[in-house]
Amino acid sequence: MKDELSGLRRDYTLGELKREELLSDPIEQFELWLKQVIDLGLKDPTAMTVATVDATGQPSQRIVLLKQLDARGFVFYTNYASKKAQDIGQNAKVSLHFPWHALERQVKVCGVAEKVSAAESLKYFSSRPEESQLAAWASHQSHPVESRTLLMSQFQRMKEKFKSGKIPLPDFWGGYRIIPTEIEFWQGGSHRLHDRFVYQKDDDGRWDIQRLAP
Repeated sequence: MKDELSGLRRDYTLGELKREELLSDPIEQFELWLKQVIDLGLKDPTAMTVATVDATGQPSQRIVLLKQLDARGFVFYTNYASKKAQDIGQNAKVSLHFPWHALERQVKVCGVAEKVSAAESLKYFSSRPEESQLAAWASHQSHPVESRTLLMSQFQRMKEKFKSGKIPLPDFWGGYRIIPTEIEFWQGGSHRLHDRFVYQKDDDGRWDIQRLAP
């Protein structure tokens, strides 16, 4: 297997990224790339890796879906008792990664996480399918569960409990907004000479753009 892995490689030839093509605002640049991914019909275009670090310095990663994006930052939703939420509670610095392999592109975001308002969480929670709302109540995310049978039993109990009227927002569930301080755009290039540009926010809140060596 070791020899097989070392031989797996390909060249990146779909395009290049030029400094003059970049928008001055990285959020707008991200939105442009995201729209291109969506327009191509790629699966899970909003899937992103969220990397956190716990109190011991151990990094942890998982894939979630980007659910909101504006000038303030990138928003995802989770159980506030989950592993990622526990990590954020101790170290709010977070990194996001969007792997768009079909376009030979990736985007890395570094920033600080903060909880979104209860009103924002409620608005999004109410837009979810009823089964997803019930699942948020049924799952004690990141904690041990004896079996899937028990998990489904908890789901059925929640379904019975909330069979009449709207399902309320759990007080242990909501969103995080990652306020970016650095955003890097990567476009694959031939001979491993990839194009990398990083936007970094200065003390005055302006974005500085630099090309990085691949």
